[in-house]
Amino acid sequence: MTGRTVAVLLAAGAGTRLGRGPKALLPHAGRPLVDHVAGVLAEGGCDEVVVVLGADASRVAATADLGAARVVVNDEWATGMASSLRAGVAAALAPPDGDPPARVVVAHVDQPGVAPADVARLLAAHRPGRVTASRWADAPSEAGRPRWAHPLVLDAALTGPAAASATGDAGARAFLRENADLVDVVTHPGDGRDVDTESDLDLLA
Repeated sequence: MTGRTVAVLLAAGAGTRLGRGPKALLPHAGRPLVDHVAGVLAEGGCDEVVVVLGADASRVAATADLGAARVVVNDEWATGMASSLRAGVAAALAPPDGDPPARVVVAHVDQPGVAPADVARLLAAHRPGRVTASRWADAPSEAGRPRWAHPLVLDAALTGPAAASATGDAGARAFLRENADLVDVVTHPGDGRDVDTESDLDLLA
């Protein structure tokens, strides 16, 4: 695999459904969840992690230890995940050192079960010009819908169109549907659950 890998970690949400403040600050393994997931991405093989903050951004930045990451604040976070994806992709494609990435990993802060091995598996399988999406072996199937999930890897040339197609909280879903012939799938063990409601708090050790 040649060229740099930059991860975009979407961590801007307010965690309204859960009602415990920004998910980025949920405690996991003795530290804020955003620290944990950023570390997983780096350990899994990403050369840089861009963390997109939004809700309570100043508090998250002051509480979390994100010194090794590049932080981007999305002032339009309340409009939905799409705006955070666009902000993160724009930052990933324009690194301060001028060395653009060959591929971009998109990950969500509310998936504490993602392990470095899962990220490494995606990167090892990724091919230039394509998208590599996750599939979780124990996740419930959705009738009539491809089981594409995060994290996912996009060739850098595809990140702009993917972000441009995003609306509301749908992220790059429309782009993936319209370009299904470009999507490869890697299956991971586990269910890849998000921390969305009180019933998911068992994911936070």
